[in-house]
Amino acid sequence: MPPMRHDHHDPDHHDPDQHDPGHGVSGPGQDSRSRRNFIRVGSLGVTSVAVAATGISSTGLSAAADAAEAADAAPMAAAAPRTAGAPVALTPACSGQETPEIMEGPLFKPQSPQRTNFITPAISGVELQLSGVVYDTACTPLADCQIEFWQCDQNGDYDTAGFSLRGHQFTSARGKYRLDTIIPRDYWGRWGRRTPHIHTQVQVSGGPLLVTQLYFPDDTQAYGRDFAALNAGDGSFNRACVIALTAKEGGGYTGTFDFVIKTTA
Repeated sequence: MPPMRHDHHDPDHHDPDQHDPGHGVSGPGQDSRSRRNFIRVGSLGVTSVAVAATGISSTGLSAAADAAEAADAAPMAAAAPRTAGAPVALTPACSGQETPEIMEGPLFKPQSPQRTNFITPAISGVELQLSGVVYDTACTPLADCQIEFWQCDQNGDYDTAGFSLRGHQFTSARGKYRLDTIIPRDYWGRWGRRTPHIHTQVQVSGGPLLVTQLYFPDDTQAYGRDFAALNAGDGSFNRACVIALTAKEGGGYTGTFDFVIKTTA
């Protein structure tokens, strides 16, 4: 049977991730951490963030901070070269304003696999390389935050039987995350036509859960859809949650979005 659309369950849906061992996925039964049972304590990660925030030179960093920086840099793309003579910002830009909450929707599934890559042979949409930083309201990057992502595919279908285009990850020592996925398509649901969006939950250990959705700019080019009209027609759309997109040579997009969350209730 084809994947279920939106609000219905399809017990016969085929999960491509079950036959795609190349993505390093840990199965849902192997990771007991979920959105309401996130108690992991990242003491070393928090320490390394504090060291990084002071601006201490590399010769003065402790061995633990050096190790954290190496672990942080490994999975992330290299930073763009700085223009000669340009000042170095002490911290990345951050407004300090909390990321708005937006409804969870009916299709969240707990115990998703831990992974940063949603691309499988069954996924053929417009590729998106999404990255960003999770901050607290004082603009301090937050290490070891759990981020959950789930979305529909290039046809507007959610996988309700398996975990295609679903997963969670943890931010690096510098609060960074990265997700390789696709731009989802619009669809008709119980709230009318939904503009393309990615569902997200973000939580630091012991802190409150942020539930929100990420959207796309009006000029996004994907699947022949009019993103400006779709955004304007969706009552849940919030411009404060729009991803900053850059078209990639050869197709697809890179995107950035920084979350700002509370660390205490």
